[in-house]
Amino acid sequence: MRRIGDAVHRPQATPALDDADDGGEVAMVAHRNAPEADPACLHGLIGDVARAGSEGTETNAVAIAANFMAYLSCAVGRSAYLPVGNTRHHARLFCLHVGRSGRGRKGDAVSLVVRIDQALREMGQAFAPQIHRGGLSSREGLVALMHDGYRQGRQDVPAIEDKRLWVVESEFANVLHQGRRDGNTLSAALRDCWDGVDLKPATKSNRLYASQPHVCLSGAISPSELTGLMSTRELTNGFANRFLMIWAERTRILPFPKETPQAMVDRLARRTREVLAFVRADQHGEHEHLRMELSSQAQWRYAQLYRGELNDDLGDGVVGALLERRAPMLLRLAMLMALADMQTRIDALHVDAAMAWIRHATASVRYVFVSAAEEAMLAQVRILAHRGQSF
Repeated sequence: MRRIGDAVHRPQATPALDDADDGGEVAMVAHRNAPEADPACLHGLIGDVARAGSEGTETNAVAIAANFMAYLSCAVGRSAYLPVGNTRHHARLFCLHVGRSGRGRKGDAVSLVVRIDQALREMGQAFAPQIHRGGLSSREGLVALMHDGYRQGRQDVPAIEDKRLWVVESEFANVLHQGRRDGNTLSAALRDCWDGVDLKPATKSNRLYASQPHVCLSGAISPSELTGLMSTRELTNGFANRFLMIWAERTRILPFPKETPQAMVDRLARRTREVLAFVRADQHGEHEHLRMELSSQAQWRYAQLYRGELNDDLGDGVVGALLERRAPMLLRLAMLMALADMQTRIDALHVDAAMAWIRHATASVRYVFVSAAEEAMLAQVRILAHRGQSF
């Protein structure tokens, strides 16, 4: 019996004519072996945003949901925390959307989230986080976006009080390229951001620093770029496994996609604002005033998963290295699901929704780094066999 989120085997992708009379919609059959997310991923407000953005468009609802989760996890800030031992976790996510160029609809998956942000700003600028879409190149550049103030000549540059920063890397390959440059510490800075620790100066000559950063990231990349650029260093230093990697491509071919009605965008923005008001996200100086806890049923469910699936031995290869942080990732996702429901108690349904994402990420990583690699090898074997027959 297939588990939720496991890869499913299908025939090679071919367009199939749809019966809809919407001007030529063509439904897409999933690429062979491509993983599909369980509907449980689309919980509450997150699911409503995803469905609104995918209706009448080619964009995959799962990709929209992942980007909205990254945005929402940024917007709630460090107000809510979940103590696990001596570590305080915040709902802070790095999401990486993997899909083939032209088919992943990676840019479209961010568009509705940006529109919701714009509507949110019109309701109250203080609730919306900073957004950076220009591409990251260095640790210093990242720190400059949320610095604690510095002196320039005789002038004091005031600190940026709001440390919430949503980074949108539509070309995530750029970040991996930067990590290959000698002396570049961007990946180390992003690791610190995921952990929530202060970003201190990397050199004595540069005194820029940022305390208590709250950086969340939405990245997009093609599978060939990801497998080609991901180096051993990113795998061994814990950079790559801080990302929730999900595979998502368009579900249909639609020549004339529909725009999400502004009234719907405004409704989703108002619901988002209610969540942010619940956590007092507009009070930028307040941190960790909402302590979250797991209900007794959620504790039992998480303990089951922790003793089993979350700690399954995935081997010493790429897949195992990329999925080492499944347990803390699940807790952060469950926190966000609960906060989106405007409650500080994490229930079993939040744990189950979060686990659906972990299973989809697991299937996605296996698909990109194992199934795709095997397909490429088989293709090479077929080419060599064909050459051998031609002699």
